[in-house]
Amino acid sequence: MSHPPAQLLDSEEFRRQGHQVVDFIAEYYSRIADYPVHPDVVPGFLSRRLPQNAPSRPESDPLSAALNDVRDLILPGITHWQSPRHFAHFPASSSTVGALGEALAAGINVVPFTWAASPAATELEVVVVDWLGKALHLPKSLLFEGGGGGTLLGTSCEAILCVLVAARDRKLAEIGEGRIGDLVVYCSDQTHFAFRKAARIAGIRKDNCRVIPARREEMYALPPAGLEDAMNADVEAGLVPVFLCASVGTTPTTAVDPIGELCAVASPRGVWVHVDAAYAGSALICPEFRHLVEGMEDVDSLSMNPHKWLLANNDCCALWLKQPSALVAALGTDDDVILKNAAARDDVVDYKDWQISLTRRFRALKLWLVLRCYGTDGLRDAVHAHVRVAAAFEDMVCADDRFEVVAPRLFALVCFRLQPPSIATSPLEANNLNERLLAAVNATREGPYMSCAVVGGAYVIRCAVGSTLTEERHVREAWKVVQDHATLVLAA
Repeated sequence: MSHPPAQLLDSEEFRRQGHQVVDFIAEYYSRIADYPVHPDVVPGFLSRRLPQNAPSRPESDPLSAALNDVRDLILPGITHWQSPRHFAHFPASSSTVGALGEALAAGINVVPFTWAASPAATELEVVVVDWLGKALHLPKSLLFEGGGGGTLLGTSCEAILCVLVAARDRKLAEIGEGRIGDLVVYCSDQTHFAFRKAARIAGIRKDNCRVIPARREEMYALPPAGLEDAMNADVEAGLVPVFLCASVGTTPTTAVDPIGELCAVASPRGVWVHVDAAYAGSALICPEFRHLVEGMEDVDSLSMNPHKWLLANNDCCALWLKQPSALVAALGTDDDVILKNAAARDDVVDYKDWQISLTRRFRALKLWLVLRCYGTDGLRDAVHAHVRVAAAFEDMVCADDRFEVVAPRLFALVCFRLQPPSIATSPLEANNLNERLLAAVNATREGPYMSCAVVGGAYVIRCAVGSTLTEERHVREAWKVVQDHATLVLAA
């Protein structure tokens, strides 16, 4: 049966179907612990159970039927990132207000690419990025009220690419566009691969990306001396240093690069310094972590993801810049008359010029609701709770002499490995031992789901605490599974 267009956004039908969806999600959360965190499926499992073509007409009560398929076909085949036993990768934090904020923004459904396209959406974003920046105790120079400014993007991958393009264009304006092949960028071997991908997209030659080794003795932080040596060698070779990506909370171990010391090396050379704090930036809301980012006043930009650890639900990445004008100069579009508005003023923010795409989402509404409804104290309490649980897990690892903690725990990630039974065991055999252990742990139906990293040639198991539902009892149960499988693996 066809529906006239007016029925497609009928308020009463929206209310009825909205209740259905909210009830479905609430029921999912009440049962989430019953699902294996990671599904036991093979590629193609879902396509074989769905029709080859979309329906030409809806069935009777199509939303109810579709929700039944979500329950019976989709949920059994997903990784349950909100499970209290999900310890892999980094968290994708969730909250009631974060989810409802997503729904509210989707329901209003504006496209705020310019101030004129939706004035309140733009102005709320300006307000909320300063709110968040203050909560994280960022330097005033990165905030709108200090002459800088911020925006909300989808991910840190986008943020890194945007500021890299801004740095590239700023440098090429000095030395000439024909020298793009001479530009060199820098990171450590712990930096997220998204940076090297962004460098390729931005036109930086592959062999002009300097990856500086980080050592265990320095807690896997990027060494300033190594950076200085690399930059000096490049200058002597006639190349042009342009960009440094430093990290606060690397993906493998949550290492923190010495921001102030790195700025002292890079800034005098006119190098743009960006801080990727995708995960650990959220921890700056806690006073005890602020000392880790001394020297932040000298960075050019910083990005972090409230959707990782500040209850904001995917997706939400905050980016701040000391000189937003450099970003606008690189990404701005003023030649399309359709986007112009006769009543627009020159002193407003047009966020289309702060990002790659034109279309953008109303992410500020969700983040504003999270800050309004939980407050900075509530967000701080959530971070503290996860740090306490991770510390308890670390204590469990340290109490079993079969295991070692590979890198100091700074936040809520514990990196550990099973030690080989013999000192004669080769590094490759030790890595294989831990790979088998992780596979066995993750294959346990009611067990935890963890991930791995290779750090300094060593295969390590990562336990990242951060699910909103995780409590200490969940990590104790997880550790029991790890210990039991370690016994089996060592006996094999």
